[in-house]
Amino acid sequence: MKRILSVLFVFLSFSALAQHRADRQELSAPGSSTMIVLGDPQGYIKYDLNQPLFELCTAWIADNADHLNIKAVLCTGDLVEQNDNNALNRKMLNQSSRQMWASVSRAFERIDGKVPYMVSPGNHDYGFKSSEDYHTFFPDYFTFERQGDALKEILVSEYPNREGRASLENAACLFELPGWDRKILVVTAEFTPSDGVLEWAKKLCLSDAYKDCYVIFMTHSYMKCALKCHNERYTQPEGYGISKREGNNYGQQIWDKLVNEVPNLRLVICGHHGHAVNGEPDVYEWATGWRVDKNKAGKNVGQMMFNVQTLGGGWEGNGGDGWLRILEFMPDGKTVKVRTYSPLFGISALTRHLAHRTGPYDQFDFVID
Repeated sequence: MKRILSVLFVFLSFSALAQHRADRQELSAPGSSTMIVLGDPQGYIKYDLNQPLFELCTAWIADNADHLNIKAVLCTGDLVEQNDNNALNRKMLNQSSRQMWASVSRAFERIDGKVPYMVSPGNHDYGFKSSEDYHTFFPDYFTFERQGDALKEILVSEYPNREGRASLENAACLFELPGWDRKILVVTAEFTPSDGVLEWAKKLCLSDAYKDCYVIFMTHSYMKCALKCHNERYTQPEGYGISKREGNNYGQQIWDKLVNEVPNLRLVICGHHGHAVNGEPDVYEWATGWRVDKNKAGKNVGQMMFNVQTLGGGWEGNGGDGWLRILEFMPDGKTVKVRTYSPLFGISALTRHLAHRTGPYDQFDFVID
């Protein structure tokens, strides 16, 4: 009798500790695997009050790593609001640059060693306030070593950053997905990637080692979607110091020099442009984009923009309401299902009805062939 009571006590104790999930996400099919896309986090990170919301996103990823068979996390950059500044403009932030870097680094610690992640640094991650020059603290906080074996086993190439430092700003990782005959090579690149970076990526994708892989390319700025979204590729340099320097590339140039030239490159992911302008209210459909074009080999290339930094109340809101993207790679070896989900809303039974976006830019399928 005492043994039965002891077993019952242990069971009840464990049950009391286990979290009841209000909105547990499931795979569409047994044998699927996923990659999670995180849009620009800067709105979460620039206010200490918002920072736990981004930690909730990475904690959710860690909690679902096995359940959703998560193979990678892909972040579109703008990790911080200002890379290297101590004089706070309290109308737009209350954290110094070092506080912001420490916060976003702490959020990613949730998945260190559990799920490999790749980041394409954005314009806010360079210079002092706004990409005046090339210096960045990214390689100081986001090192190769911190991810351990999760990254060690899949990192196949990297290219030095603009300061000549070894950095994961320009990196390539190789993934094997269940049911997919071809491996997936994910290549990430710096903000407005240089000609050297695009040439490195092109040679890598076309090399004998990876020419039979499907390629996903990610960089911070590629598409533009503001006010009225036509999903155009961004063609004009902006006012940043980096942007004005010769040899750095925006959307149409990236398409011309890399995407169109690599027959096995089938998906581009970016963030950056996706917000209302001229005082207009923020609308979700202005913050996400999707277009498909055929490359010179006649293959469809999907191009996805995902940036939700203003969708939790505008520029000075909560940073994005916890929205993230779930890319489910189906075991048929060709179909990818896209879902847009918020663990912030999903964590409570009272708000879980708000946790899924099902509009045409939020939930759709595409085929890689």
